[in-house]
Amino acid sequence: MRNQQQGMTLIELMIVIAVIGILGALALPAYQDYTIRAKVSEMLLAANACKTAVNEAVSSSSDANVSAALPKVCESPSSKYVTGVAVDGNGVVTVTGNHEALRGNTSASANSIALTPLQSGNTPVNGNTDGGKTIAGWRCGPASSNSLPVKYLPASCKAS
Repeated sequence: MRNQQQGMTLIELMIVIAVIGILGALALPAYQDYTIRAKVSEMLLAANACKTAVNEAVSSSSDANVSAALPKVCESPSSKYVTGVAVDGNGVVTVTGNHEALRGNTSASANSIALTPLQSGNTPVNGNTDGGKTIAGWRCGPASSNSLPVKYLPASCKAS
């Protein structure tokens, strides 16, 4: 009589371990990017109150020049992932993230997102001349060339 093999041979076990290792090497970086994007989503949520305030300030202004009033319309909320929110004279809301909490390839100088109010199409609001007009939409993206890497922006921010 012949004995039947029971269990796995050493080569089969090595193949299984190699496959698991390869899958882990591919999945781990994607998961880390996903977790940073989720944290960056909180940064966008922190900007919502400021977006509403800018919207109201621009549309309800009786004066065409609202650039002096815009930086004062929003308090700067902070949280675990957000260190501050600022508004400039053209209504651009810049959210600065806490790079230590975000982790990844963020740094103290590359951790912000800008939300730019648009009059129509891709024409940004001009705080000196667009008071009393409505804001048609918002463009989301890096605040400057050394801002948060695009791969960390949530899908809702990349599409705009």
